[in-house]
Amino acid sequence: MAEFSNPHLIEFPKLGEPGIGYISVTEQSQLVPFAVQRIFWTYYTPESIVRGRHAHHRTEQVLIAAAGRITVTTELADGTIELFRLEDPHVGLYVPPQAWHTMQYSHSAVQLVFASVPYQEADYIRTYEDFKRIWAPQA
Repeated sequence: MAEFSNPHLIEFPKLGEPGIGYISVTEQSQLVPFAVQRIFWTYYTPESIVRGRHAHHRTEQVLIAAAGRITVTTELADGTIELFRLEDPHVGLYVPPQAWHTMQYSHSAVQLVFASVPYQEADYIRTYEDFKRIWAPQA
């Protein structure tokens, strides 16, 4: 089984100044720790909705709040839970495979996601009980 980093923040360069605005950029393999195979974004998510509620067998992701605020909770198989607040568009969150994650959005939030593999339904672990069972430490 491959070893992956724990969830962690990635700071992208923030170039510019208040009077003209900013740009953040990365090139393949500079800051994103995998080859990007899929890019998607979510928006207009009501604040009362919690999205995610799944883990992946193989997919690595970097989540970015391109606008607004996103609160991300991650849980690893060993029970480690972390809370991340994304609200700066030059900061991303690396989410490894095997990490249960949920996201809650401010009304204006736009989430940009870089993923390591194309969409495959079989890669998703959709119930918390399956997540705990599949990734439970072996005795």
